[in-house]
Amino acid sequence: MFLVADLGARHARLAVVDLAGTPLALSDLACDISVGPEPTLTAVVDGLRRLAGEHGLADVPVRGVGVGLPGPVDPATGQVVSPSRMPGWNDFPVREFTAGHAGTPALVENDANLMAVGEHRASWPDLDNVMVIKLGSGIGCGVIVDGRLHRGRGAAGDISHVRIRSEATVDCSCGHPDCLEAHASGAALAASLNAQGIAVETPAQIVDLVTDGVPQATSAVRNAGRLIGDVLTALVNFFNPDALVIGGSLSNAEPLAATIRGAIYERCLPLATRNLRIATSRAGRDASILGAGHLLLDESGEWIDQTLQR
Repeated sequence: MFLVADLGARHARLAVVDLAGTPLALSDLACDISVGPEPTLTAVVDGLRRLAGEHGLADVPVRGVGVGLPGPVDPATGQVVSPSRMPGWNDFPVREFTAGHAGTPALVENDANLMAVGEHRASWPDLDNVMVIKLGSGIGCGVIVDGRLHRGRGAAGDISHVRIRSEATVDCSCGHPDCLEAHASGAALAASLNAQGIAVETPAQIVDLVTDGVPQATSAVRNAGRLIGDVLTALVNFFNPDALVIGGSLSNAEPLAATIRGAIYERCLPLATRNLRIATSRAGRDASILGAGHLLLDESGEWIDQTLQR
């Protein structure tokens, strides 16, 4: 079996996955990545072992551990490189530390990339070129090219720091002004709503406010959708994908997804949108878990052979 963790800013989604990529057990773990990599990864690996034990799987051999992180990951080293919202993680050997603590090989990947693989394999396997946007506390994008995850040198798909046009300047955590994430992420929307006297902490709470018809929340997500749609318009014209999937916890806010769709169909070239499918996530909150399972299957054949020979 494989052990998989999808880390967010304040939580981790944990899973035990069989060698067919199917989750056998799932749970959530409260954790704060801002405390640093060693305590966070230790708690995650310990939580994964505990989850396996609670489901009678403690004695099943673990073939590998997969970790998804909300920051840019160097695929060659398994290190996080200059993350804007992960203090203390820069250049930390995540793959090496996780493998050492778990006692098994480890795979480390950006969370949006994992979501892209999960969505593609589970819902769009017949399409070659897919973009998957993750809208949560931050903003991420995973890109499938010719049926395979496109990593580039580790930063492919990172749209969070694309500079956008805005009437009010907002400094981003990366140090530059007016990045998309600084205006349109779940964290940015929460800060805006709190400044208006509406207490909110998580993207899920923002979705609840929109569902309840709170006008400030609805206006905020529509404005975010417009900004995200402007960026995606350029990407759709450039990449011309078969499908654009909108995922992450904020994607459940219908006005957000609708505004993104409207911007793309209004402003993209007709040839770019003629056969384009725009949809919200079908794999749901466990898309990244599914993606990690598939990548472990794809890349761990050598690990499994070595383990079986022991």
